Amino acid sequence: MLWIAAGILITGYSSSAQITDSAYVRDNYTKIERNIPMRDGVKLFTAIYIPKNTGKKYPFMINRTPYTVSPYGENNYKTTLGPSSLFLKEGFIFVYQDVRGKWMSEGEFVDVRPQIDNKKTKKDIDESSDTYDTIDWLVKNVNGNNGKAGIYGISYPGFYSTAALPGAHKALKAVSPQAPVTDWFLGDDFHHNGAFMLGDAFSFYSTFGVPRPLPITPDKGPKGFNFPIKDNYRFYLSIGALKNVKEKYFGDSIKFWNDLMEHGNYDEFWKARNIRTHLQNVKPAVLVVGGFFDAEDAYGALQTYKAIEDHDSKANNKLVEGPWFHGGWSRSTGDNFGDIDFDQPTSTWYQQNVEFPFFMQHLKGAANANLAEATIFVTGSNQWKNFTAWPPKETENQTLYFQPDGKLSFSAPTATDSFDEYVSDPNNPVPYQDGIQERRTREYMIDDQRFAARRPDVKVYQTEPLAEDITFTGPLMANLSVATTGTDADYVVKLIDVYPEDAAPSKVNPKAIMGGYEMLVRGEIMRGKFRNSFEKPEAFVPGQVTKVKYALPDVAHTFKKGHSIMIQVQNSWFPLADRNPQQFLDIYHAEDKDFIKATHRIYHDQKNASSLTVTVLKP
Repeated sequence: MLWIAAGILITGYSSSAQITDSAYVRDNYTKIERNIPMRDGVKLFTAIYIPKNTGKKYPFMINRTPYTVSPYGENNYKTTLGPSSLFLKEGFIFVYQDVRGKWMSEGEFVDVRPQIDNKKTKKDIDESSDTYDTIDWLVKNVNGNNGKAGIYGISYPGFYSTAALPGAHKALKAVSPQAPVTDWFLGDDFHHNGAFMLGDAFSFYSTFGVPRPLPITPDKGPKGFNFPIKDNYRFYLSIGALKNVKEKYFGDSIKFWNDLMEHGNYDEFWKARNIRTHLQNVKPAVLVVGGFFDAEDAYGALQTYKAIEDHDSKANNKLVEGPWFHGGWSRSTGDNFGDIDFDQPTSTWYQQNVEFPFFMQHLKGAANANLAEATIFVTGSNQWKNFTAWPPKETENQTLYFQPDGKLSFSAPTATDSFDEYVSDPNNPVPYQDGIQERRTREYMIDDQRFAARRPDVKVYQTEPLAEDITFTGPLMANLSVATTGTDADYVVKLIDVYPEDAAPSKVNPKAIMGGYEMLVRGEIMRGKFRNSFEKPEAFVPGQVTKVKYALPDVAHTFKKGHSIMIQVQNSWFPLADRNPQQFLDIYHAEDKDFIKATHRIYHDQKNASSLTVTVLKP
């Protein structure tokens, strides 16, 4: 999610740039506010910024959001408009709309409102129909438009962008879902492979989920949650079992939190909210944008692009993936992230060479943007690369095998009856990041993992220093052979780039010790009971060797000569994900006493190999 409502607002580049844009907006645009009627009679509050230069006709650039279209009042202007200042200066009719049931719009808000493909009456509404009705009204009622519209949005507004695609209005020519919310059980904000992402869900819904009985402006809306303990690791441990959240903090007021607690499997509630199955016969041009280091919705961008391709390979559907945090392509220059420098302003390059030309081509008839099928920034080598497909065709699958004594190699293990054994205690879970944080940071996605490697309940496997560069571009697949004394377990697999001891100092953070730095390239969790089915969980048989196989989101990273590849495996990632009691039960209604220690084994022998399948780019 974009954590505005939860009080974690990611600011823009600089206040001076916003001040300059603010003056330009007032000097060059007229703002009007309208309540646009939907087919069922509900009216959606919409702020419209129209260029004062009436000598041209302009396309619409639409952003539909649950995070307010502030500021309200026709004399109160936004400080900047559009995806970047390039759009502001070029001239568009900018449209911002409070979605149904949020802020000043009428109606009932429904989280990730299910799609209705076969609408039979005017009461059958969804986000696609609200978008269609909005565009239809705009084209007919706003003077000076050229009959074309584009939609863009990051995170939840990214979902509303995706939802514009099924049954799109004929005027909708270009859509850019950016870090779009896509599947809240399998991979985005609130679950990853069925594991509940506790910190984000609590932080977000403690404010965003508060009921809104009448249309209100933000000054009258809910305030951010005041965490009584400023160390998030200790705070979430103090809650105990998930069922205690309602008693201690939420009561019965947060509807979607209650929904989360009642739908612990991938049931019809979640399936109805999977927009991917509806992305068929897509007519507008699509530009899907994501960040490899997006803590919230790394899954969504990759899966939205893939769903459109799977349904129609001829759709005008492009993918961009950069080295960005959530929305970093819009809210930073993209030169660096965390302790890692990328040697160039990746966000600025994307805005100038991809995003702006894409919308100019489809909305204003400008020159063909000539975008590649997949425009991908490869970290490590720090290069933009264009591919004719994603994953790239010019790759081969290779397998990194765990070995005895913490070794890792591309050769299958030759040992017999070989395993690592250790104890996992849910009352002393592995933290997701070093240090003390009040709230989940975005930097954990790329941070140094040496703190975790020092724990006895984190198993580490590492190659020898590489003799030459190797680049992974595409999917990762964890293939674990494990056993536990419990009946359930979570598994976290992390792919890590280990810097040589003589690594150059960080250009970003002089305090970072880069010699031996363990940069997280990708980490992902799997709730073990869902290893065979997300619909029908299965218990582990204590002591029995069991296969746990799951996909990690795609990567694009070069491990440089002299660096090493590391894989870490652990059974908790707290408080990023909730704790697994290590017993097969309904975790959402577990008691404090249900959380028990378990002894785990990770096998690495001829019969029971553990590995990570990687997609290697051919030289």
